Amino acid sequence: MPITSFKIGDKVVYPNHGVGVIEQVTRRSIGNIESSFYCLRIVATDSTVMVPVENIRAVGLRKVLTRRETGHVLKALREGEVKTYDDWKGRFQANSEKMRTGDIRAVADVLKSLTMLNEVKPLSYRERKMLDRARFLLVSELAEASGKKAEDVELQIDEALGESLKGAKIKVEH
Repeated sequence: MPITSFKIGDKVVYPNHGVGVIEQVTRRSIGNIESSFYCLRIVATDSTVMVPVENIRAVGLRKVLTRRETGHVLKALREGEVKTYDDWKGRFQANSEKMRTGDIRAVADVLKSLTMLNEVKPLSYRERKMLDRARFLLVSELAEASGKKAEDVELQIDEALGESLKGAKIKVEH
């Protein structure tokens, strides 16, 4: 996959932080090395992050989904089996790795599996926080990509998860 270059004004996703806007591209010297950085403003927190241009792949910086891709994500929430670990530590580690990838489908998978698990038993504090984070990331990106209000996207996600719960197939790995 070729490294994508971004320009000022592009909307991007910074893994585990959400949607951001490239506000400038700047060059900075650190010691003897001069590097280019994308300066992006994270929409949800209004914070600024500087990402070295040569590290965008490593950190998972990517463009926001297309409108068409939002449908694929909702379909994934609606259909298919859910894989989860019986062991809390293994489950938490696997879900944390998925969240760090920045892949929206992986985040959707975390949301779906933790939602299903929450129907069976109460989640731990850390898993509850991860569920909330996955939901926030999914809602904010799908809203941005589709041009819809966050509240409307939340309803779509809830409907998709509700359909998934009806025919729930949870595969527990040991």
